[in-house]
Order: sequence, then structure tokens, then C-alpha cells
Amino acid sequence: MATTKLVMKLVYILLTLFTFTISPAISTAPEGCDSGAENPCIDKAKALPLKIVAIVAILTTSLIGVMAPLFSRHIACLRPDGHGFMIVKCFASGIILGTGFVHVLPDSFEMLSSECLNDDPWHKFPFAGFVAMLSGLATLAIDSITTSLYTVKNVDEPVLDVYGYDQEKAIHTVGHNHSHGVVPETTKDNTQLLRYRIIAMVLELGILFHSVVNGLSLGATNDACTIKGLIIALCFHHLFEGIGLGGCILQADFKNVKKFLMAFFFAGTTPCGIFLGIALSSIYRDNSPTALITTGLLNACSAGMLIYMALVDLLATEFMGSMLQGSIKFQIKCFAAALLSCAIMSVVAKWA
Repeated sequence: MATTKLVMKLVYILLTLFTFTISPAISTAPEGCDSGAENPCIDKAKALPLKIVAIVAILTTSLIGVMAPLFSRHIACLRPDGHGFMIVKCFASGIILGTGFVHVLPDSFEMLSSECLNDDPWHKFPFAGFVAMLSGLATLAIDSITTSLYTVKNVDEPVLDVYGYDQEKAIHTVGHNHSHGVVPETTKDNTQLLRYRIIAMVLELGILFHSVVNGLSLGATNDACTIKGLIIALCFHHLFEGIGLGGCILQADFKNVKKFLMAFFFAGTTPCGIFLGIALSSIYRDNSPTALITTGLLNACSAGMLIYMALVDLLATEFMGSMLQGSIKFQIKCFAAALLSCAIMSVVAKWA
């Protein structure tokens, strides 16, 4: 579909623009900021091998996480139309929600309130929350407008309301006991498939933003003590995050080439960020004002997207769907799965 191709192009354009924001961050941190020069853990010789280990470990665990759902259709208990898959999907959605609330958004607040930034305006206005809010609204607009454009372009009937009926026809149907107000199942299926594809691509975009930032930060630091903890934490983080993204890619029913392209793009983003950080480690300063502002705003943008996608397009959609609405017991199981994954991400947040 032309719409999906447009969104994918947007992903690449935004990431390309991000690379141009890195060069201004190669600057000296202001006086008075803690540069870590007296930290005994700062050892470039010891840090480099750990960074190589991080690249391999994160790439491997990311691939395992994102690819696992793509092969789940071959497992009877995890088929996309089964209860097992729904529980796994709610678990994965909780991972995305936890990532946005507990990992990315707090990092943004911390960066944009750093003592290395000028008091005016960065300490006088909550830029992190403001940008996250705008990002969530922008994601809603993209979600809604893209679906509407597709519906208007491909459906002869008027645009559907949330119940799948044109209101005027629905009233006519009820009043005269006719059935011509019902929209064809093919139209509903195509619209739902489009939504799944939009969800998958926008979700990947949000994940890629903070993955690049994580990789760049890890690659640029020479603190061997910090890197050791980050390797374990980021491996778990990307494993579970990959499961969430992989489930969305599976439901989007892309062609195999696009599925694996999105999977490898997700898995390779953080390692690429680490490579870039290593290349810039001698001149990049993560506490320079430009670096703090750039990464802080990107994290806020990513947080808004992830929180919106997790709550609206993933959890709310499933919990209000027919499968879960038909069983309170099953709802409780899915809620427990989402709560468990949020708890796991909250624990992991202690280290990453």
C-alpha cells in the first residue's frame, strides 16, 4: 500500500535527520558540569571490549525477541487467533507501556533538567512532558488521518463510524429491518489490516528513536562499571521490547521481506548507535548542552508515541475487543500479563 510505504519512508527520513543533530553535540561541556574525570571506572582500554560484547549481545537478544512472534503461528497454542497469543500480546503491550513510562520519559526529564543547561528556559518549563504530550497527539493524528484517507480512497460507502456502520444507514436499517446498511466484511478486514500496519510502523519508529539514543550513550561512555550493568539490562529490555514489536509485525501481515527487514532494522539500531558512539567517544560529550537537549527531546517524543500506542492501539483495542469482552476471567489473565510485564520493566529500569 502507498500509505505504508510513505510511513516507512518517514521512518528513514527522521532517523537521517537525527544523525545531523549529533555533530553539534560534539562540544565541550560547560564548566561546573560533572565530567566524570575523577571516576576510577573510566578506562577506555577496558571499556572497548565491553562495548563489542554489548553489540553482539544486544543484537542477538533483539533478534530473538522480535523474531519469536513471527514464528509463533507454527505453534498451536500461540496462533494469532488463540487465547495464548492474546495473553502474550498483552504481556508485550505492557512492555511497551513500561518502556515509555519508566525508561524513556524519566530519562527525558533528567536530561532536560540537567544542571548543564541554562536555567532559562530549560528549568522553568516542563519541556519533556510537553513534547511527550504533543508526540502522543501527533501519533493520534497520524493514526486517524491515515486510516480516514485510506477508507475514503478505497471504499464507495461513506466513512465508517467506530461501530463499522454509517450512522444514517444504521438508523434506516433498524427502522425498516433492512440489511443494506452493513458494510462488507472485506472492507472491515482491509481497514483493520491497515490499522495493524500503521501500528507496527509507528511503534517501530518510537522504539528506534530511543534505541539510537541508548546505543550512542553506551558507545560514547568509557565507564567500564556502567557498561557492565547496561549490557545485561539492555539485553532484557530489547528482548521483551522485541516481543512486543514482533507481535505487531505479525498481525500487520506484511510480506516476508518487509517483516524481516523491520525485524533486522529494530535489532540493528542500538548496535549501530554503539558503533557511532565508539567512533565519537573521544570528542562526543553526553553532558554538553546540545547533546542533552537533542537526546532529551527525542526521548520525550519517543515516550509520547510509545505510551499512546501501548494504551490506545494495543491494550485498549484488545480489552474492548470481542475476545476479551466475552470473558471476565480471560480479561483478568490478560490484565495480569500486562501488569507483570510492566513490573519487569520497572525492575529493569534500576539499571537501564
